Amino acid sequence: MNDPINVATLFLFNIVLVNIPLLYGTVGEIVVEKSGSLNLGVEGTMAVGAIFGYLAGCMSNSLLVGLLTSFLAAGLCGLLFAVLTVSLQANQNVTGLTITTFGLGLYFFIGKGLGEKWPAMTGVPALMDGFAALEIPLLSRLPVLGKVFFSQNLLVYLGVAVAVLVWWYLNFTKTGLRLRAVGENPGAADSVGVNILLYKYLHLMAGSGIMGLGGFYMALNMSGSFEGSNCWINGYGWIAIALVIFANWNPVLAILGTLVFGFFNTLQIYSGALAGAFAGPLGWLSAVPPQLYKALPFIITAIVLVATSIRAREGSGQPAALGLNYFREER
Repeated sequence: MNDPINVATLFLFNIVLVNIPLLYGTVGEIVVEKSGSLNLGVEGTMAVGAIFGYLAGCMSNSLLVGLLTSFLAAGLCGLLFAVLTVSLQANQNVTGLTITTFGLGLYFFIGKGLGEKWPAMTGVPALMDGFAALEIPLLSRLPVLGKVFFSQNLLVYLGVAVAVLVWWYLNFTKTGLRLRAVGENPGAADSVGVNILLYKYLHLMAGSGIMGLGGFYMALNMSGSFEGSNCWINGYGWIAIALVIFANWNPVLAILGTLVFGFFNTLQIYSGALAGAFAGPLGWLSAVPPQLYKALPFIITAIVLVATSIRAREGSGQPAALGLNYFREER
């Protein structure tokens, strides 16, 4: 019989381990949307960061090279989005969907093209060691919480650090406050000398780069195993877009949102174990069809979108000019 404490600990541990890529995707999209741009290409951007970051990490046997490559490759997706929507005034929704289609297509093109030459993660010590658990002294020995929060891999801690740093940047730096002004009223920001073009380009690239780090994380979490029919990202990019709304465009609240969505995402794997370990209160979990568990994250996403769409505009962190192209001559 499974020990209830161990089952609960592993369940909570995997909520964090498996779902941190959502945090990278959400924080990256928050940076993008704070500039006034709505990028629906998160899924494709994460896929590009994943494939290039993983291959670069394997070839160089370096976790750092993999991280930098994933950031830069995904950042180029942001650059493409910026050229099309900022300079050429293309429709942002259509462009974002195009980025997703392009990114996923590139992912499968490269993966299938390599075929038997695909590098196995087990042969890359730097990636294996870099994704191993990194225990924080003393804190990792706490009952349950030590294993869940303080015995994770380096990229988990990096994701939380990025979320906190972006929150600080947006709220307590001159550049961050100017970025928020660009997203709220680009005409007013332009009138006081803010370089709208520069701010949009830089933050579209930076936000996309952060998304790419989430894709690289998913590559490592999947042990670098390429499957020709399924992408590593597996819909996380779409959930990240909904998480932006759930977190009210706040990077710190995105950490909580990641855990909430991660709960439902991980439940499909641990429902049987939880039902066996806690037969009294949770025994009913084993009777739920597995198809429902697989659909739960997307059902919750839809519920969040419906609930937030009817929420009053007051108190919302949504930039006022979100999704609107800025043309200076119309100011």
